[in-house]
Amino acid sequence: MLSSFIRVFYCFFDADIEISSCRVIRLKKESSIRKGFDGTGKNILTMYSNWGTVRPVRRLVIRNSKTIRKRIYDHLREQLLHGEIPPNQHLIEARIAREIGTSRTPVREALHSLELEGLIESVPRVGYIVKPVSEEEVEEICAIRIAVEALALRWAMRKACGRLVEELRENLSLQEEKISRGDFAGFIELDAQFHEIIARHSGGNRLMELTQTLRQHMLRYRIRSMYTTDNALRAMNGHKGILEAIEKNDPEEVDKALVYHLERSREDIVRYAFKQISAWSE
Repeated sequence: MLSSFIRVFYCFFDADIEISSCRVIRLKKESSIRKGFDGTGKNILTMYSNWGTVRPVRRLVIRNSKTIRKRIYDHLREQLLHGEIPPNQHLIEARIAREIGTSRTPVREALHSLELEGLIESVPRVGYIVKPVSEEEVEEICAIRIAVEALALRWAMRKACGRLVEELRENLSLQEEKISRGDFAGFIELDAQFHEIIARHSGGNRLMELTQTLRQHMLRYRIRSMYTTDNALRAMNGHKGILEAIEKNDPEEVDKALVYHLERSREDIVRYAFKQISAWSE
């Protein structure tokens, strides 16, 4: 009555997987049953290796098959930008797929998206590796950020200067609190919010997207340097300088304060972040 096998889908994707409570079961003639995940959606994503050395990393839980490619992409992207996967690390497509319990198709698509974004690169007969970082790229990102964020500041001052000043003041107050407590992770989040407040009040959706993308790419280099009191204080003082210039309603002073702040960030990256990169390569 049964054909060679019957697939019972409680949810569907393009591979024999079980995601969260979803189940894919094969009923074969010999009555053997194969299952994908353990029903909880939990497994360890061993997603990269150093030319054969497997390193288990943070747990990835996928509950919705429709967003599996995006979830894989977001997870890998976050770890790349936060420096959890070091430069030149080998990303093995088949191993990622096997550990998640999915087909290689969504993994391949996620890796391709990361390649297009410039975070990883494809090497013939090797596969994907994490793109090496360089001082030239830092210089390029900083220069573009200065131009883009200067425009965002001008637009924000013209459209919503009062609300802009109020929100930036509140943000700076919280920054001081986080630094005083040694909560650098909290400070890094507030640092990001400071720039996002400006971009949001600019009223330009595309401008905000571009600002966020550039800042996120800078984070890949900068995040390690932010876990020191001196650098956090320097960044916060840069924010204060920007706010003071906005309060004076002086566009030239605002531009100078922004350039000063981002140039100091670039110097911190060169001084601290590349030390970490050298340590990774040893």
